[in-house]
Order: sequence, then structure tokens, then C-alpha cells
Amino acid sequence: MVLAVAKRENEGWLNVDSIDNFPCADLRTIDQLWVKYSDGRFGFSVQKRIYQGLGGTRSYDEKIWKAFGDKVGWRKDHWLDGWLYYKDITYDKKAPEGHLPIIGDRFNIWGGWRLFGGCWCVSSLASKLVDCNL
Repeated sequence: MVLAVAKRENEGWLNVDSIDNFPCADLRTIDQLWVKYSDGRFGFSVQKRIYQGLGGTRSYDEKIWKAFGDKVGWRKDHWLDGWLYYKDITYDKKAPEGHLPIIGDRFNIWGGWRLFGGCWCVSSLASKLVDCNL
């Protein structure tokens, strides 16, 4: 749904521009659905709280990005820097708080997540959530 709203279905991931231009009303609705149906465990606003709690800002900081990945369960064992592949993401309520949603279908920083802007997208998303009062 997020990719359809952003018109990025062919790419399969969001970039900074698509996040910056994402309609606040749609972002709010999607976030509210995640928060409601996960009993407050998942959602963009949950990720924002975690990211900012670690000191995250719109500027990329590798240490904070890795700490965020550790906290939400996107990094394990630190093999190849520890970032999970998309296929290894957990899709149930037992996942760590903030584990979902994922903003693309290519998810491993070593093999490409960084190339697709993953770390910059999370910081941009946090800023967008502030702009949208989420």
C-alpha cells in the first residue's frame, strides 16, 4: 500500500524524495492501522520514537542506524555487518517492538539496503513523521 501511494511499486522501495512527498493523511492512516492491529508494537510512529530515543535525526549516523537496527531486530549475529535480508523479517507480534513496517522489499545493508537509501530513508521518515505531527 505504501509503495502504491508513493508510486514506487516498480522500484519496490522508498527513497528520500518519495518519503518527503508522501501525503501526511495517508501516512497517518497507515501508521494508525499498524499501531492499532499490533497493540502498539509496530508502526512508523513506534519506529520514530525508538529512532529518536537513540539520538537519531534526519542526518545519517552509522552508530545510531546500527543501534536502531539492533533495537528493532533488523540486525542479528553481526555476520556481514548483521543486517537481515528481507526474507528473514519476522511477520508476527513476537517480533521486537518497531520491527514492522519495512519500507521496501530489498533489505540488507551489506548487499544493497544502503544502496537503496535504507538508512537515509529511516531518518527522513522520522522527520516526515514530525512534520505530519505523528
